[in-house]
Amino acid sequence: MPRAGLTAERLTLAAAELADAEGLEAVTAAAVARGFGVRTASIYAHVGGTPDLRRRVSLLALDETADLLADALAGRSGRDALGALGDTYRRYASSHPGRWAAMQTLLDAATAADSAGPRHADLLRAVLRGYDLSGDAQTHAVRLVGSVVHGFVDLELGGGFDHSTPAATSSWTAILDAVHHTLQTWTVHDPIGDQQ
Repeated sequence: MPRAGLTAERLTLAAAELADAEGLEAVTAAAVARGFGVRTASIYAHVGGTPDLRRRVSLLALDETADLLADALAGRSGRDALGALGDTYRRYASSHPGRWAAMQTLLDAATAADSAGPRHADLLRAVLRGYDLSGDAQTHAVRLVGSVVHGFVDLELGGGFDHSTPAATSSWTAILDAVHHTLQTWTVHDPIGDQQ
C-alpha cells in the first residue's frame, strides 16, 4: 500500500537535493526514506531502490538542463550561442553538483532514447549550424564541444583550478574563444584518403 504523501516525483526531488548537498554516492533508498521519516520499504511502492533513484536524478537533471539550454540559446548564434551553452552547463553544475554527477552516468539505450538526452544533442547541433558544419565534421564538433565543456566543468568542480592563476573564469572565456575559432576553421581529414 503506497504511503500517503509519498510520490515518485517527491522522492526523486529529495534524492536530487541530497545528491547536491552530500554527493551522488549519498543517494540511497535508505537515506531518502530517512528524510521522509519512513522505513525504506515504504518507498518501494514508488521507486525501485537506490539504482532507480539515481537514474531518476539523472533524468531530472537532463530535463532541467535541456529546458535551461533551450531558453539560453533562443535567438543566439555563433560565439554567443556557444558561450550560452557552455555557461548554462557550468552554472548548473556549480548550483547542482550532485545532479550534474548523476547526469554523467550511463543510461541503458532505451532509457537514454526516452530521456532529454536527445534534446541536448539537438540543441548542441543547433549551435553548430551557425558554423556551417555537417556530416562527420558536425559529429566531431559535437564531441569536441562536449569534451571541452564537461572536462572543464568536472575539473573545476573537483577543485582542479583552485590553486593557480589566472582565475578559472578567465580561462573559460579564452577556451570558448579558442573553440569558436576552431569551429570557424574546421577541416576534416579522411584518414583512409591520407594514407593513399
